[in-house]
Amino acid sequence: MEKMIIFYDGSCPLCVAEMKQLRQLNAHQKLQFEDILVPDFNQRFPDISKEKASSILHGLLTTQTGDEQQLLLGLDVTYKAWNLVGKKKWLKLLRLPVIRIVADKAYLFFARNRYRISYLLTGKSRCSSCSID
Repeated sequence: MEKMIIFYDGSCPLCVAEMKQLRQLNAHQKLQFEDILVPDFNQRFPDISKEKASSILHGLLTTQTGDEQQLLLGLDVTYKAWNLVGKKKWLKLLRLPVIRIVADKAYLFFARNRYRISYLLTGKSRCSSCSID
């Protein structure tokens, strides 16, 4: 069974909102959620750069055999996460070759500006006590 660890920004209201949705749908425990801002993050995940994970969503996918791990980035993480919980099948369209180029550029724009976009959509640019629990 495939499983994935998602490394998300726990201070971003939009990021936390999406992780909450995924967590609610995670009935088969295929997803594990890790906030990159917790104090012991670097000790628990020394191979994941907190700085890089802050600039683009990271996911560590464990293959069905369980003996291989693959690092996914950006919309590949988003697509795979929703696929693992059996929802938002339309996200596959964003991974089609021509659309992928534009979608990935749009995602990187979002990632760079997520605090401003969060403020525009939620009235909060960052949260100090966001939780997906």
